[in-house]
Amino acid sequence: MKQSMNENLMLRKAAATPRGVGVMASFFADRAENAELWDVEGRRFIDFAGGIAVLNTGHRHPKLVAAMQAQLERFTHTCYQVVPYESYISLAEKLNALTPGDFAKKTALFSTGAEAVENAVKIARSATKRSGVIAFAGAFHGRSLFAAALTGKVAPYKIGFGPFPPEIYHAPFPCHCASLDEVKKAVNLIFKAEIEPSRVAAIIFEPIQGEGGFNVIQREAVKWLRKLCDEHGILMIADEVQSGFGRTGKLFAMEHFADDGVFADITTIAKSLAGGMTLSAVTGRAEIMDAPAPGGLGGTYAGNPMAIASAHAVIEVMAEEKLPQRGERLGNQLKARLEAMRARVPQIFDVRGLGAMVACEFRKADGSADADFTKRVQAEALKRQLILLTCGVDANVVRFLFPLTVQDAVFEEALGILDASLLAAGA
Repeated sequence: MKQSMNENLMLRKAAATPRGVGVMASFFADRAENAELWDVEGRRFIDFAGGIAVLNTGHRHPKLVAAMQAQLERFTHTCYQVVPYESYISLAEKLNALTPGDFAKKTALFSTGAEAVENAVKIARSATKRSGVIAFAGAFHGRSLFAAALTGKVAPYKIGFGPFPPEIYHAPFPCHCASLDEVKKAVNLIFKAEIEPSRVAAIIFEPIQGEGGFNVIQREAVKWLRKLCDEHGILMIADEVQSGFGRTGKLFAMEHFADDGVFADITTIAKSLAGGMTLSAVTGRAEIMDAPAPGGLGGTYAGNPMAIASAHAVIEVMAEEKLPQRGERLGNQLKARLEAMRARVPQIFDVRGLGAMVACEFRKADGSADADFTKRVQAEALKRQLILLTCGVDANVVRFLFPLTVQDAVFEEALGILDASLLAAGA
């Protein structure tokens, strides 16, 4: 029997690439446009994964394509640290202005979210002359060794990769799964049993945990963390790699706490910053960002001019098309649809999120996590050509990362598929 194109590519993949690079789909992309993707056999899929939160402006937004084409005609690489270029500076100026907090800031550009996180910690250590870092259970900060150590989820990110760098400590995350009092007790125990606060350089957290299950941090917890950091001279790092660039109804998730006067000292940015191109950033208080000596920061590909051109276009599109506001509307529509399915799908335990950063958690009748049902929902959706991602420490959460530019008709079509998939998974 003749193999299909996808089957042939799967065999080639197995022979040529390591199993450690896990792949969800059994088909291969050929082309994509906005929220739609076609495989090598011509089948159409609706993309609610967005390259894991990278495509808030959709596949191949015309403005991004035009910006990259224009840059391609000029130059593709010089290494900014060898021969700099104006677009790097102007993007830094924009990020300094757009990130929450009315104080002097500076920005350094890198390539990946993990690279941004690692450099944020380097900067915090250099600025404070301290070494300890506190992170949270359920967090995801990247796959490089230090970022994996910060990550609060063992499988699959830590299995077989230890030992990890020292002086990293984890506390429960203050969301629906842990009360603020529990978190305070855990942090106080870290200070009493593990490391004195005067040796802690930074506390890093995601305003909404991504891989951990789209867990929204409690507002009171953000205020407490800011007070704790100020009391002990600890720097607050907000990891906005997944929650940034319009996903939560604001350009940055930390804007939701601005009315409380809470701002991060350092912010990490990546994913949808450049609409699919490899670019990340660390933006922080100017005096903190200036702590490392010249040469201490950078990277051969850091701040690639093609990716920077795309990022400038992303910022324009976010404002012109009011994408954070559109994401808020679409997210509310999705949450209402999921809530309406509760009566017919008893496995739905929780529907949560901010803006378009929405997740649905599934549990069994006894209250335990239902990872099997979650997998079935994902599989049924994929069978109907809707791409969904799962997440959560117990792998019992479906997360929705549709482009904020998705056409209303395509969005409604996807919701219909989601309804059918939920019912089929429970049949």
